[in-house]
Amino acid sequence: MTVKPYTWVTRSTHQVEAMKKTTTEPTTQPGSAGHTTVSGRPIKALYTADDIAEVPAPEAPGQFPYTRGIHASGYAGKLWTMRQFSGFGTPEQTNQRYKDLLAAGGTGLSVAFDLPTLMGRDPDHPLALGEVGKCGVSIASLADMERLFDGIVLEDVTTSMTINSPAAMIFAMYLVVAERQGARWDKLSGTIQNDILKEYIAQKEYIYPPRPSMRLVTDTFGFCASEVPRWNTISVSGYHIREAGATALQELAFTLRDGIEYVQYGVDAGLAVDSFVPRISFFFNAHNDFFEEIAKYRAARTLWATVMRERFGATDERSWKLRFHTQTAGVSLTAQQPYNNVVRTAIQALAGVLGGTNSLHTNSLDEALSLPTREAALLALRTQQVMAHESGVTAFVDPLGGSYLVERLTQDMEAGARDYFQQIDDLGGMVAAIEQGYPQREIAESAYRFQREVEDGEQTIVGVNRFTDDDETGVQTLYLDEGTAEAQCARVAELRDTRDTAAVDGALDRLRHAALGADNLMLPLLDAVRAYATVGEMCDALRDVWGEYEESASV
Repeated sequence: MTVKPYTWVTRSTHQVEAMKKTTTEPTTQPGSAGHTTVSGRPIKALYTADDIAEVPAPEAPGQFPYTRGIHASGYAGKLWTMRQFSGFGTPEQTNQRYKDLLAAGGTGLSVAFDLPTLMGRDPDHPLALGEVGKCGVSIASLADMERLFDGIVLEDVTTSMTINSPAAMIFAMYLVVAERQGARWDKLSGTIQNDILKEYIAQKEYIYPPRPSMRLVTDTFGFCASEVPRWNTISVSGYHIREAGATALQELAFTLRDGIEYVQYGVDAGLAVDSFVPRISFFFNAHNDFFEEIAKYRAARTLWATVMRERFGATDERSWKLRFHTQTAGVSLTAQQPYNNVVRTAIQALAGVLGGTNSLHTNSLDEALSLPTREAALLALRTQQVMAHESGVTAFVDPLGGSYLVERLTQDMEAGARDYFQQIDDLGGMVAAIEQGYPQREIAESAYRFQREVEDGEQTIVGVNRFTDDDETGVQTLYLDEGTAEAQCARVAELRDTRDTAAVDGALDRLRHAALGADNLMLPLLDAVRAYATVGEMCDALRDVWGEYEESASV
């Protein structure tokens, strides 16, 4: 057989022309919202080198500005932390769930608190009725915190606590529990969310006005810099912003601009930038639009590194490196056909991993219906473990780096975020922008637009507006004993009867006095915790001084 001579070419002329034609044609998938991302950003069906001709080539992983990751070796050096968010009922119930998760291979704890705790109310407060232990664990005092971590050596685990307005109070309780275990504070590792700005923007679980609330945040910065140096003093959260209906770009821009505001307040309080910025961490959502999410994470690292070095003059490389936790999108989960949620969660988690997340929570399939059952929570953890140990994705650092699509999306995300930064600066900063209702309005408009697209069928939600099944079967859900509230109320009543009332009153008076001045509030909070003052009592002491925040109707 004679083999005819053939000249190999990179691309034929007709291939090049076909590519040019394809890049100008819209994406027209059935049920999709035209040629845009889920967030409404315009996209093309095909990207080529021409689309990134002006985009600077990213540096290697581990090099400034860390677009490709903050570690040169990626996950080959260290896997992401598998940190499953959990909390319900009594401290004892949640303690057992933590022990189950650790025994199953979890590598960190993440505490969910119930609504009364999040709002700085004790379980026997009238406003707590019907909410005690429902969406998280009920914590009223140091005694509850001791029960929560009974049998768990705090020096041996990293603990994340998702709490904001009463963050300093809860953190003080954690420190005293560690103290009574004989642990050294400088050996403790973990994170307190402590992100009050996103409460005004999205979640609405605020207590005090923004400006005194910012003082509580900066006081934890200063205290931890000297006393608990390995602790992440804030987890600036885009997760809740996204869950409220923000686009991926808005999540990126508002979250990083919140971070910038915290740094500015810290510097204004007299803290050296490199003394506290290395312990600032972030918390992002992993939503459905796979490539857009990956681009968001990459752009976040670039922006943070650049702003810290150029705007604030940070010289410590740790200040430049954005570290973040990711949680899959709770708002994407559906009560209809709940097993579909396993697939959604796996895809979202993969986006987080390919985007270089440092820790990850995977949602359980039943979370649109109830708090997770033990079985659902275990399957969510196994999703991460299969990805880490069976998929092969951990063998490569930033494997999508250099992709025409991903690099273009990353650049667009960065440019769009900078535009938002400028608008917020023009309003006087993020606190001023919040007081004027700017980010709240932007998110509300995005949420409304997306919901209209779902209801009009422009956005497909499988099992909800397409591919429905009238004969679908349900799943078993978690039952919470209605006796939780009664038990927690009885404990608080007993505590008030048996503690040293004079010691409590004196500690709360010192807390009020400190709030009127400029002293760091962590020390009087620690004294109040040691005296067994409750969360509600400590928060009320500051309510006496600062009042409560009411959002303007104009927002």
